[in-house]
Amino acid sequence: MWRTRPLASQILVAVLGILLATVSAGALLYVKLTGETLDAQYGQRALAIANTVAQMQEIREAVPGADADHVVQRTAEQVRLASGAAYIVVTDRTGLRLSHTNVNLIGQRIEEPVAALDGNAHLGIDNGSLGRSANARVPLRGTDGTIVGQVSVGLLEEQVSSELANDALWVVLYSALALTIGTVASWWLAHRIKRATFGLELSEIVALLQQREAMLHGIREGVLGLDPAGRVEVINDEARRLLGIAGPARGRTLHEVLAPGRLRDLLDGRHDARDEIVLTDEFLLVVNTMPVVLAGRGAGSVITLRDRTELEGLIRELHAVTGLTDALRAQEHEFSNRLHVLSGLLGLGETGEAARYLTEISHAPGPQGIDLRARIAPPELAALLMAKVTIAAERDVRLTVSPGSHLDLPSADANTLVTVLGNLIDNAVEAVAGRAEPRTVEVHVHDSDGVVTMSVHDTGPGIVAEALLEIFADGFSTKSARGGMRRGLGLALVHRLVRRAGGTIMVTPGPGARFDVTIPAGERQLEHS
Repeated sequence: MWRTRPLASQILVAVLGILLATVSAGALLYVKLTGETLDAQYGQRALAIANTVAQMQEIREAVPGADADHVVQRTAEQVRLASGAAYIVVTDRTGLRLSHTNVNLIGQRIEEPVAALDGNAHLGIDNGSLGRSANARVPLRGTDGTIVGQVSVGLLEEQVSSELANDALWVVLYSALALTIGTVASWWLAHRIKRATFGLELSEIVALLQQREAMLHGIREGVLGLDPAGRVEVINDEARRLLGIAGPARGRTLHEVLAPGRLRDLLDGRHDARDEIVLTDEFLLVVNTMPVVLAGRGAGSVITLRDRTELEGLIRELHAVTGLTDALRAQEHEFSNRLHVLSGLLGLGETGEAARYLTEISHAPGPQGIDLRARIAPPELAALLMAKVTIAAERDVRLTVSPGSHLDLPSADANTLVTVLGNLIDNAVEAVAGRAEPRTVEVHVHDSDGVVTMSVHDTGPGIVAEALLEIFADGFSTKSARGGMRRGLGLALVHRLVRRAGGTIMVTPGPGARFDVTIPAGERQLEHS
């Protein structure tokens, strides 16, 4: 039943219970300590009165003579009335009472021994004939200095209790005030907590937390939450995997958990990231950053990371297949045109001209393709070069493979070679297309001493010297976006693949850019890159 009560009620009851327990314990402790203090104070008052009586000359002289004139009783009563004591009892050495509030007891002996005969004062609580009292007993000395009796003074407990009750009233009033303030404060605190938790009860908060954890770690997207200072507040398992964060991240800044680079710049909020593509050593990520604003103030940011590595690979494979299809379409179209020309020449009876035309087209790309297949292996790379020759020709660019090109790796997985060479050729063709003559791209491929060397050289404007240090950076491009395609990935991907394969890539600036790539030719490097 307690768990089902509203949060405000639980807080109110808990705070009131704590206040009631502490105030009650404090009040009891105060009463106990105050009672002991009052007992001690009244004992000292009784001692002071007793010492005063014991020093009075007439009493010191009257006690040894048995006080036949009742001087002791009269003097003691005067002091008692003046001091407010409950009783003043003067006895001789034998315990015979010479003064008492009850005159009937004068001349009778006390029941207990005369304690002050030892010469010391005695304090305590006495349950005498007049009731419970704070009592002080002091020795009474005669004129010659010898102990001749005892003076006993008592202050009734009723006086102590009356003063204690008076103090207890203030304790009760203070306790009531404390409880009232505590009630108001606990209600205010419960109200504030209720507002801070948007009216949710504890069970609802627990359920939301469980759902958040399940969703956060169950989705296939990386989620990262930063506070206004840029410290990591929330990170799920997928974000750790994509960012390569193995150690603790919560409470640390991105500069502490990520290496410098474009990825960290996008994540720290300095750039507005909307479906930004970022290439890391392992993944191709789509990054989105969303600032969080609460009550008009920035509360940090939420970052989502999507892994597009496999999708991008499929897109590039599809792009390669599309390129091959376009090449076949172009060859088919060109072949149909040549057949139409031959058919027309033969129909006109121009056999000599037809023979000359056949001799001319015999040096066309068809025989060049056969030559490439003979010199280049794996066959995927030869097919790529054939397709790029045809596609470049459609854009009025002359793509040639140097006569010295030779590659003999028939059993190797050529994915890395195809991706690297394909990107470099595409960039070279695009650099020279539409420019003034000459528009040529030269490709050279060969293997020697276990190393594959690939070179792509164009007659375009080249690369300015200032861009040489940034050309392989993720997202860097000197070209404008075309057809919704993202720029700045091709060379970054090439650089990553070459580096992971254990190779090198070098660029020579313009005019006429030249890229030289070396990759170890071992099957292990090519297969696992």
